[in-house]
Amino acid sequence: MREVGRQLSEESFCGRRDGRVGHYQGAGVGKAEFASHRGVVVALRPLFTWAKRNGLIFSNPTSRIKIGQYEYAVLQPLVPKQVDRSVATATTPATRLTLAFAAVHAARVAQIANLMLDDVDLGNRRLTIAGRVRPLDDLPRKLPLDWPEHRRRRWPNTANLHLLINNQTATKTSRASHHWISPAMRGQDATPERLRVDRQLEEALTHGPDPLHLAEVFGLDEKTAMRYADSARALLHQAAEQPLQ
Repeated sequence: MREVGRQLSEESFCGRRDGRVGHYQGAGVGKAEFASHRGVVVALRPLFTWAKRNGLIFSNPTSRIKIGQYEYAVLQPLVPKQVDRSVATATTPATRLTLAFAAVHAARVAQIANLMLDDVDLGNRRLTIAGRVRPLDDLPRKLPLDWPEHRRRRWPNTANLHLLINNQTATKTSRASHHWISPAMRGQDATPERLRVDRQLEEALTHGPDPLHLAEVFGLDEKTAMRYADSARALLHQAAEQPLQ
């Protein structure tokens, strides 16, 4: 441990004398190298904190190293062929419902698994996901009609109030597992998670890269909303610079 402490220095991590792992652009390091340096600092900081607390080293060499901001890659929208392949694999009512809620309402698989029967209000055309009420658009409104009918026919006596159930959970009150909900789309480019990301990016591209709007519609935190807004802004700028065909 002491040997590692002697070898570890601020300059060896960041290549700078100001004790900062800076933004990788313009700092003399590539993106992959910056990510590697940053990961090492993040991983070693609690280790050296523990070592100092237990008297194994005299000082924590990572304590004065500031971790700069990591620049994320621009999010890219899915192409129609990718979505079409996932739609083709959605051959069961449960899979079609999962795909619709992810693609239209940007719902996570965990949120879909937690949906209760009362969360889908077909009469008032409302859907409640993670406590947020959203309008039930025509496409997903049509799809849920298939699932309740299938659910009633397959498990007429179940007491489970979760929207999505299977043979295992129909006799219980627990939710279905993630592995059961989206197995058909594994290996596809347009997984439920990618469809969720694509929906939020589409909102930013359609309504403008406004992080406040994205936070309001999808309940995103500030940093996540900013990332979608920045990606949309970059994509719109790229599209504007392309010559007309």
